[in-house]
Amino acid sequence: MNSTSVESITTSEPAAKKVYIKTFGCQMNEYDSDKMVDVLHTAQGYQQTDDPEQADLILFNTCSVREKAQEKVFSDLGRVQHLKAKGVLIGVGGCVASQEGAAIVKRAPYVDVVFGPQTLHRLPELLDARRAERRAQVDISFPEIEKFDHLPPARVQGASAFVSIMEGCSKYCSYCVVPYTRGEEVSRPLDDVLAEVAHLASQGVKEVTLLGQNVNGWRAPFTKAAALNDTDPPLGDFALLLELVAQVPGIERIRYTTSHPNEFTQRLIDAYGRIPQLVSHVHLPVQHGSDRILMAMKRGYTALQYKSTVRKLRAVRPDLALASDFIVGFPGETDADFDALMRLVHDCQFDHSFSFIYSPRPGTPAANLEDETPQDVKLKRLQTLQAQLEANMKRFSQALVGTRQRVLVEGHARKPAHELMGRTMCNRIVNFEGPQRLAGQFVDVAITQAYAHSLRGDVVLSAEATAA
Repeated sequence: MNSTSVESITTSEPAAKKVYIKTFGCQMNEYDSDKMVDVLHTAQGYQQTDDPEQADLILFNTCSVREKAQEKVFSDLGRVQHLKAKGVLIGVGGCVASQEGAAIVKRAPYVDVVFGPQTLHRLPELLDARRAERRAQVDISFPEIEKFDHLPPARVQGASAFVSIMEGCSKYCSYCVVPYTRGEEVSRPLDDVLAEVAHLASQGVKEVTLLGQNVNGWRAPFTKAAALNDTDPPLGDFALLLELVAQVPGIERIRYTTSHPNEFTQRLIDAYGRIPQLVSHVHLPVQHGSDRILMAMKRGYTALQYKSTVRKLRAVRPDLALASDFIVGFPGETDADFDALMRLVHDCQFDHSFSFIYSPRPGTPAANLEDETPQDVKLKRLQTLQAQLEANMKRFSQALVGTRQRVLVEGHARKPAHELMGRTMCNRIVNFEGPQRLAGQFVDVAITQAYAHSLRGDVVLSAEATAA
């Protein structure tokens, strides 16, 4: 062996450690998982992998919204337990971790770290402590919004990015565990949000999605210099934040999720007439159409109030696509209650929605309510609701055939993989043929076909491109 080859071997750097993350639940959890990767990469050099067998660290970022969430977590933990034999570290984060805490380690002693949504930035320290002390580390505290001060700049991939603008929830709906797992609502400072958006824009991001459990409930102080006019409130509201984000050079589209009907102010509605970057799509969870059930859910509004908000929105944006969330089979729901829900669906003409049968979450007030409705009745109601929602979606998709849509190209389509896919202003996925260089760009697409959950189209060449 020559000296050159010996030197190359002895000076080669060790392989980077790899982290595998399995994410459950909402876009907030997807955002948190991305931040876990950023934190671990910056502090300890971890690279993300899609193969748990190749990982040095396995993390489950959990969600407690759905039924039997805890059992699913332990089932997943059991499937990777054998990897402990080769030194793999295992961690549980997210809302189930926040709920269960040290009980996770008690039931699964091979778990190394347990952390909540507000303490993900402490992951490197927790892992170091695990190695030094040789015992599991648990940190499910609620240090308000501290984590955002410790997160490294995002590593951008593509032209779209999430920006979390607040944490927690203070609504305390009777069926929901989020206030108990993510804490009270805390808004990020205005300057921090704008700085993150500007940083993303400088790296080529053209579309941002603002995230929060009740994103339109964002409130934060701002200096008078940041005000757009003398009528702006001394405490910045979500409508003002949208206007300021829209002024960041390079940002061409703004989305947000998830909004709450009680926070949908007239100022926010008016913003749709002033801010062209705001997409023509709103996810506004209603949960039910019966006032009696809405009261039992502690939602704080009536069906009429919700419909009034929708009417005002569509008066400003007639082409607005409306998405929502629904819970059927809430304790005490009658046929009359369900009929009221279906009337709301008819009146509001939802474009896309998420619907579920109610499942009691431990520790919530609704978990103690008497529920005499048979499961087969709940299932039939869910099927009726979903059939109507699906019919709405197909009808709206079909109405787009023959139109020209401005699409932000996100990358390769799922099927067929050689094609491209993008997203319209109204949040429809469009698949089409085109060169890879279009990724991250806005293009006009003529819609030619409508499918159940996507569209197909052809790129429309500009006059300049055609002449060339």
